[in-house]
Amino acid sequence: MSVSKKYNYPQKLSILRFFLDAEGVRRNPIPYHKLYFERFGDSFSIRIGRTQHIILSRDNEVAQYILQKNQKNYHKSKFQSVYLSKYLGKGLLTVDGDFWLKQRRLIQPAFHKQKMNQLVDNMKSTILSELKNIKSDTKVDLFPIMSELAFNVVAKSLFQFSIEEEKLERIKYIIEAVQNFLIKEIRLPHKAWWFSISGQVKKHLELAEENNKIIKGIIEERTNSKIEINDLLNMLLETRYEDTGEGMSVEQLIDEIKILFIAGHETTANALTFTLHLLGNHQDVQQKIFDEIVQIESETDDIVEQLQKMTYTNAVLNESMRLYPPAWITDRQNVEDDSLGEFRIKKGTLIGVSFYELHRNEKYWKNPNDFIPERFLGDQKKQSMQYFYPFGAGPRMCIGAGFAIYEMCLAISHIVKKYKINSVDTDVNFNPLITLKPLGLEVIFSER
Repeated sequence: MSVSKKYNYPQKLSILRFFLDAEGVRRNPIPYHKLYFERFGDSFSIRIGRTQHIILSRDNEVAQYILQKNQKNYHKSKFQSVYLSKYLGKGLLTVDGDFWLKQRRLIQPAFHKQKMNQLVDNMKSTILSELKNIKSDTKVDLFPIMSELAFNVVAKSLFQFSIEEEKLERIKYIIEAVQNFLIKEIRLPHKAWWFSISGQVKKHLELAEENNKIIKGIIEERTNSKIEINDLLNMLLETRYEDTGEGMSVEQLIDEIKILFIAGHETTANALTFTLHLLGNHQDVQQKIFDEIVQIESETDDIVEQLQKMTYTNAVLNESMRLYPPAWITDRQNVEDDSLGEFRIKKGTLIGVSFYELHRNEKYWKNPNDFIPERFLGDQKKQSMQYFYPFGAGPRMCIGAGFAIYEMCLAISHIVKKYKINSVDTDVNFNPLITLKPLGLEVIFSER
């Protein structure tokens, strides 16, 4: 005689409330999440149909459990694995299990600190070139400027200067077009039939294939030239699988390059935009960054040494990413039944962790809505880092975190050194898409 398994879940949001709020949630889920957490506590659930459950949490123990302690039982959901892989292929961001581990072990050495140190001169020259285009003494929208800067840093770190501007612009256009359509597919699943019969799916799959061909051409050009260039493409071409001693296939290399473009572009642009806007509203913090840069530059000319000494700049960046985490939410599905704290959950339960809400949870942060960089200095830093997920956590933590920190510290330091920043408004508007995208954050740059 079989005994039925008993499952229990956090307090439930009624399916009626869920459907009544659905349109508002589609536009901007964050205010609704906040209301639900205030009503139900740090985790709540929604039952879909008779047996399917979704859990949303801002509990640090839940985050640590699914991302670190028992991460092998928690794979990426179909939102990440199915929707993303359709356009981006099977790279580190979209795959799971043994294949993911194999790819991670292969690519990790290319992002070792010593390798990253070799890229900083290229990063710096790209950033300085981008800063020449900033208009001073007039209102400017920050995000387009930071988006252009971040894209070019990633592109020229991947391919150094061996790619024509026309190809670069086409890659950028395709990535943005595909991302925007992907968000529509995820947020409007009931319109899947329309996206298909209207030809929108076909159009964007064709764009993705065009992108593959452009990147394949760049790879073939490089391999045929036999020239060694100090960039990420060269590092990736040199990688070898432990078991076979062979390198990645061209198709796999294309997929990983696409992932690096996506992961290394928009999240960095978002973080830089939010950080500079915050600096424009906190002149005292901006002055401290300026003073730190002047001091560091008087001590050493070495860029890597300068970056390692940017303690306060790094704290400012961390506090900005605490308030506005670029990757604001993550999700997982359990492969087998499991106990999640006091709850017994069935396999296939979708679990979302809102880093945005966890980073503002009063249980972990004092005055959580205030901008206080000192949280990430001295003794306070150790405490803060326990509840801080700007790049995720565990084995699947963003492989390019070190690259991103270098890039953002370089960009912030050179911008603050050259300009005084004043924000036009104190309000911070954003759109929580796949990443937390800033909206209409305007500043005035005045040359020092």
